[in-house]
Amino acid sequence: MIRPIIRDVLFLGQKSSPATRADIPVGDDLLDTLKANTDRCVGMAANMIGVHKNIIVIDTGLLKQVMYNPIITKRSGPYETQEGCLSLDGVRPATRYREITVRFQDREFKWHTVRYTGFPAQIIQHEIDHLNGIII
Repeated sequence: MIRPIIRDVLFLGQKSSPATRADIPVGDDLLDTLKANTDRCVGMAANMIGVHKNIIVIDTGLLKQVMYNPIITKRSGPYETQEGCLSLDGVRPATRYREITVRFQDREFKWHTVRYTGFPAQIIQHEIDHLNGIII
């Protein structure tokens, strides 16, 4: 189900809690909402659709992937960039890392550890910031 985008910075500034199997429908809604906004969005966090759970979805151009309980375990190569956000107007400065390693659960709640570089790494960092209540 496509959900409305939350733009309330007080809501977005709150930390999310761990996702469980009961939250799989939230991941599905997040994916549907990303697909509906694909012309202006490459990633989303669950709080952007009104749910404070640790769930993100990213669009790498090759695939759209839902991650439950993502955690960045390694990062290297810091750089400064400008980012926009579907929940906010304009662009803002952000410090990101060129390479990250992320531990996350898939839809079956199996754990994976994957290394990301470049733009997919930047998307993931932005969305995990959302989960932690960090707004660019």
